[in-house]
Amino acid sequence: MKLHELGEKPGAKHRKKRVGRGPGSGIGKTCGRGLNGQKSRSGVSLNGFEGGQMPIYMRLPKRGFNVPNPKRYVLVNLGTLQDFIDRKKIDPKKEINEDVLQDSGLVTRKLDGVRILGKGTLTSKVMIKVTGVSKGAMSAIEKQGGSCSIS
Repeated sequence: MKLHELGEKPGAKHRKKRVGRGPGSGIGKTCGRGLNGQKSRSGVSLNGFEGGQMPIYMRLPKRGFNVPNPKRYVLVNLGTLQDFIDRKKIDPKKEINEDVLQDSGLVTRKLDGVRILGKGTLTSKVMIKVTGVSKGAMSAIEKQGGSCSIS
């Protein structure tokens, strides 16, 4: 086999359909859209329309409640926090708040606040003041002799 003999498998590549190029092409005049009607015109997109039948999004039952303006917290794991302390980007002797986390680069945007989660291990004694702390993270911080406060 040579380089000039390489090619796609049969049927892998389709030629572009050139519509409206006369009756001999098979897709001239109406371009395969049929005769009159809304769908024969350009610029029509009928999302969810099922030909007059009740659309599926109206047939299916609705359940639950969607909060219109949910709170979005930045999640920080204890393992990541310890990694930043080990790399000397965060000083564990000072109070760690949301501004300290943002200055260190651990958090890019504060959104509605920062929430500490308990994934990973913490080996430093730290004082943390953030929007939220999970129970597992709080027990891990207090086990090392640190403290948590929620602002």
